[in-house]
Amino acid sequence: MKTITNIILFILIAFGMLNNIFGQPKKQLIDQRPCVAGQFYPAEPSELREMLKAFFSRAKSDAHPGDVIAIISPHAGYVFSGKIAASAFNQIDPEKEYKAVFVMGSSHQMLFEGASIYNSGNFITPLGTVKVNLPLADQLIRENPVFIAKPDAFRNEHSLEVQLPFLQYHLKKDFQIIPIIVGTQNPSMTRQIAEALLPYFNEENLFVFSSDFSHYPDYRNAIVIDKQTADAIVSKSPAKFLSTIRMGSDKNIPNLATRICGWTSVLSLLYMAEKTPGTEIHVIDYMNSGDSEYGDKIRVVGYNAMSIILKKREGEKLKNFNLSETDKRTLLEISRNSIEYYLKNNRVYDIEPDHLNEMLKSYAGAFVTLNKHGSLRGCIGRLSEDMPLYKVVQNMAVAAAVNDYRFERLKISEMKDIEIEISVLSPLKKIKSIEEIEMGRHGIYIKKGIQTGTFLPQVASHTKWTREEFLSHCARDKAMIGWDGWKEAEIFTYEAVVFSEKDILK
Repeated sequence: MKTITNIILFILIAFGMLNNIFGQPKKQLIDQRPCVAGQFYPAEPSELREMLKAFFSRAKSDAHPGDVIAIISPHAGYVFSGKIAASAFNQIDPEKEYKAVFVMGSSHQMLFEGASIYNSGNFITPLGTVKVNLPLADQLIRENPVFIAKPDAFRNEHSLEVQLPFLQYHLKKDFQIIPIIVGTQNPSMTRQIAEALLPYFNEENLFVFSSDFSHYPDYRNAIVIDKQTADAIVSKSPAKFLSTIRMGSDKNIPNLATRICGWTSVLSLLYMAEKTPGTEIHVIDYMNSGDSEYGDKIRVVGYNAMSIILKKREGEKLKNFNLSETDKRTLLEISRNSIEYYLKNNRVYDIEPDHLNEMLKSYAGAFVTLNKHGSLRGCIGRLSEDMPLYKVVQNMAVAAAVNDYRFERLKISEMKDIEIEISVLSPLKKIKSIEEIEMGRHGIYIKKGIQTGTFLPQVASHTKWTREEFLSHCARDKAMIGWDGWKEAEIFTYEAVVFSEKDILK
């Protein structure tokens, strides 16, 4: 008996040594199979494509100028809501490439704290495989306590699944999704979900929010109720939305079970839209199940197609780099205060812009870099000019502290050792020849397909690279397109005004 015990012990020790040598085995991926194919929509690929084609032929076309960054789409059986869903997806430019497509639905099957992100594999539909952005999914779960990995939340959940064939049919470029099922019914927790996703709520990504509207009133009441709820969403006010869906008068409406079943997902959207200047929400199309040949008008379910666009505000971009010492000091104080507040309260505080000058409210891109004892501790930025400078700096400061995948989340105890550096960026300029790049003056942005990468101007000064090395390192290390990938990519330059606490807050 003692001999057998020693053998087992030896095997366990050896296995542990092998793990130390070769690393832990990789996580086994398990793709999520469809659960409502053949029920909510056809399971046969050709039949499904023909149905989608018919829906899009009757869908409302793009109606509002600006970048569509999100839509609200219904999730009922396609014979009831497919045309409305097509109208929602039809607002999206099918030729656009997205870094990630966030698909969010509220759970119909179970309640749990926070939201679950599927990071165990891809999704399968009759039209093929929908890839999940697994590195980003892992990062979101790792860095945000409000997100968990709970695969069973997706197992019998239709709200997310029914959106995927629309994405597969409509988008012409490759895309990867972040699948999210919201399990909480706590509004404060939906705010935390929004705070975690806010850095991605921009024109580089797409959000699909899955929700039907009223459940089971009669046809006439549904039209009235669904318009009230849609108007509250259009207002971008979370408080108005919550007040509307909790109206006391609803108890007088026979059979009404809910005004909107995916209210937690939509509330997360409103928290993000509220904090993103330039966003507008529009109603695109509406019907309820009573309009379908398969439904009656006694007990109906409502469906709204809505788009969330990001308006380009002409004339509000940063015209020059005449940032005063006071402006720089203010931006550095915003950065530090925002990071410390977030680390203590797990949310971004609201800045009252009335006391800020027009320069700080101008639209510009910016990077925020955190250094600790002279070594990099986090750096995240935003190149696009779709948000006021003070807000970009605030969001990027928090993101650099908690969302840079290269580092662990910053601890409040580290703040005393952190030095903050800000780089305010000029607009991107596409170049025809790399000879246009002035080392030390120009940052570069490389784009090939959905792969992108950037280096700030100061990188060239610190590294002493040649122009070709500068491009090659960016292509390989940032854009992930290989050492010579820049030769077949689009290349843009920009300039930066760089300042730090060491320089300003002496």
